[in-house]
Amino acid sequence: MLQILSPAAPFDAVVVGSGCTGGWAAKVLTEAGMRVAMLEAGPKITPRDFTEHTQTWQLPYLGNSPKLRRERPIQSQCYACRESNSQWFVNDLENPYTQAKPFNWIRMRVLGGRSLSWGRQSYRMSDLDFKAASHDGYGDDWPISHADLVPYYERVERYVGISGTAEGLPQLPDSIFLPGMPLTCGEELLRGAARKKFGRTVTIGRTAILTRNHNGRAACHYCGPCEQGCATFSYFSSPWTTVADAQKTGRLTLLTDAVASHLVMKDGKAAAVAYIDRLTREPREARAKVIVLCASTMESTRLLLNSGICNSSGVLGRYLMDHIYMGGAVGEMPQLESKPWAGPPRRPNGIYVPRFRNVSEKTTNGFIRGYGYQGGSSPNFNFNAPGFGAKYKDAVRNTGHWSLSLGLWGECLARKENFVEIDRDRVDAWGIPILKVHADWSDNEKKLWEDGRQQAAQMIEAAGAKNVRVTGQYSIPGFCIHEIGTARMGNDPKSSVLNRYAQAHDVPNLFVTDGAAWVSSGCQNPTLTMMAITVRACDYITSEYAKQI
Repeated sequence: MLQILSPAAPFDAVVVGSGCTGGWAAKVLTEAGMRVAMLEAGPKITPRDFTEHTQTWQLPYLGNSPKLRRERPIQSQCYACRESNSQWFVNDLENPYTQAKPFNWIRMRVLGGRSLSWGRQSYRMSDLDFKAASHDGYGDDWPISHADLVPYYERVERYVGISGTAEGLPQLPDSIFLPGMPLTCGEELLRGAARKKFGRTVTIGRTAILTRNHNGRAACHYCGPCEQGCATFSYFSSPWTTVADAQKTGRLTLLTDAVASHLVMKDGKAAAVAYIDRLTREPREARAKVIVLCASTMESTRLLLNSGICNSSGVLGRYLMDHIYMGGAVGEMPQLESKPWAGPPRRPNGIYVPRFRNVSEKTTNGFIRGYGYQGGSSPNFNFNAPGFGAKYKDAVRNTGHWSLSLGLWGECLARKENFVEIDRDRVDAWGIPILKVHADWSDNEKKLWEDGRQQAAQMIEAAGAKNVRVTGQYSIPGFCIHEIGTARMGNDPKSSVLNRYAQAHDVPNLFVTDGAAWVSSGCQNPTLTMMAITVRACDYITSEYAKQI
């Protein structure tokens, strides 16, 4: 029999995962007086591991490491996974999964998780999203509303620091903002044309990157590749914010290199999280009165499936969603001067066009729901121009032009036939059964994707662009890295896994607060809402649920 090595005494709570949601869970629970263990499957990280100032020519393989492609064939397809930071992303050979149809699962196992390299776009959801079923008759409403989340949105926004501009749109509620980053000349032209001709709003992206000093963190200095780290902590990541706050309380036990395998049950409750030491392969347990899963959407559901719990409804693993994207339009702006000093240098943000389809109506061109755009306008230069020395420099300067582009992020419908299950024939490097993923786009996603491309081209043309063309192919499901659903919220235990506080119907001391809890996807980037849901759930744990234990 294997010896189980465990901490000497049970904790008040175990949090699985150390990313944006896990960090918030640890912060809220420890600051309320609870003793918390945080399990992270990967190693610790320090600012010495950041590579945002490392140039490609300084790397051993000049950014083309054959080891990266060999060990991380899926992860290396992600723009953020590079030779310089690839160790943050999982080794696909050690962490396999089965694809019934193509599905790109981008994962990071390191303290902070995907908070180290997320896109940082931060948008609230409105009741057009939370109550989408009431609007158009498809699917199910969330058991919560925007009003339920407002105090928690505000709490997260005040702490994180979201730069942006208020626009007063009901379909995209404003946050509490730091000053927004400036628009470029081309973006100002698009903003004016979109409003005048279409009645649509173009605004600067709402992003978790500081535009002024905030909560002890410095303002962004526009150095470039945020996904490789940030020495000034100007972008939000959990290790130096929420996790650090939890550590300051003296009530957080951080267990890194702890690969969670399943939950240990006793008397109808979750008694512990069983995990395997990543390096020694020794099995261990972290016991607690409350378990909070923040391991990421599919990892949290994998834990539940491997534990054989929380599925009296039969919907655990069902209703997997991701945003469809990688389609849009691009054009050239000949009326703008192409000079190196034009436009803010290396601004770590783009523009955003909020959803305008099916805001008041139910359907457009045969599809329901909608999409938003991200994009931008800046001068581009032909660095393949002929010449050498001064002649080359002149050629580069004189062959440049401004471009204007928009890319759409479209809502994915919650469908039961998109699901994950355990593949009983395969295990990962630690002997844990892996997931088999079944996911594909429906006709609705394809129709709104095509509509989004055409509308992008029309808006770009209205801004005065030339040589406008539509771009892209459907993204592979999962590749937007916005996977959500599979352990949905709901008031009825017969059709949902969690209640309105992200508490499991079947296991009362278990909470799942990451993207697994989602009922529908909206078209906005999901992380801000995930963090707000986590804070709300943890407030419930420390106030209402605490009375029951």
